[in-house]
Amino acid sequence: MAVSRSDSYAAAGVDITAGYRAVELMRAHVARTMTPGALTDIGGFGGLFELDLTGMARPVLVSGTDGVGTKLKLAFLQDRHDTVGIDCVAMCVNDVICCGARPLFFLDYIACGKNVPERIASIVAGVAEGCVQAGCALVGGETAEMPGFYPEDEYDLAGFAVGAVDKSRILDKSAVVPGDLMIALPSSGVHSNGFSLVRRVFSEEELKGELGARLLTPTKIYVKPVMALLDSVRVKSISHITGGGFYENIPRALPEGAGVRIEKAAIRTPEIFGLIASAGKIPERDMFNTFNMGVGLCLTVAREEADRALAVLKESGEEAYILGEITSSGEVEIC
Repeated sequence: MAVSRSDSYAAAGVDITAGYRAVELMRAHVARTMTPGALTDIGGFGGLFELDLTGMARPVLVSGTDGVGTKLKLAFLQDRHDTVGIDCVAMCVNDVICCGARPLFFLDYIACGKNVPERIASIVAGVAEGCVQAGCALVGGETAEMPGFYPEDEYDLAGFAVGAVDKSRILDKSAVVPGDLMIALPSSGVHSNGFSLVRRVFSEEELKGELGARLLTPTKIYVKPVMALLDSVRVKSISHITGGGFYENIPRALPEGAGVRIEKAAIRTPEIFGLIASAGKIPERDMFNTFNMGVGLCLTVAREEADRALAVLKESGEEAYILGEITSSGEVEIC
């Protein structure tokens, strides 16, 4: 077979051979993610996945797509690229489980100014780690070298996840009623939202140092504990607390007219959020409307199921706790 090479394309800034080198370097990372349904190897034109529909009378596919946002700027400043892939997977699969679906497979898209194979492989290593944590297969992806569009040392990263759930088990927020309890699953930190504000609050020098490294802590992936919970307890709704914080995301998992009363003292907020608020002189309302404030996922269950839910989550390693109570106020009240 002839070797694919174009000196003219290379002169324009696109190195095809670097792309091949990046693929070879990422193979071992991708192999870690292979699940029984994955029927493909990287390098083809499409990712193949065989569906196991055992136990599903009416299977429904659930999809989610997202990126990492301007948190990538911290990765550039830190010159560390092996964690943002976890963020990318997390942002997608944590959305998919809000429907009650189990993630099956994932694809990524990396666009860069210059294809540095080792850097691309490091990014994909993070994606693979995220897929392992989520129990889904990395069945494909794309790396696009785009000189003149991105600076040589920068890139963008996005992903796409597909899961499946039986139609009868899709979470139904209409079942939520006043008196139900909302359970919080702690976040690992800022996760992947609000970084345009974070970068306005702190200087570039601060973000190059220990603070920046701390802020790079990847988004927590909740797939396995939530799947264990769904097998044991009737969960009525789940909300992934991303951009827009409490005030935007919690209502998405509540029926019309329902609200929630949250005791501020109950929220286990990591120190980093106080640091952001103090450094930027950010009002409390804005903090709760921008960041997760230490709560990565909210789950609503009937009051009588709450203790069992907390016990199951603890068995899965989650220090979950009661966040608040569903009301008929139609509002998110933090008091």
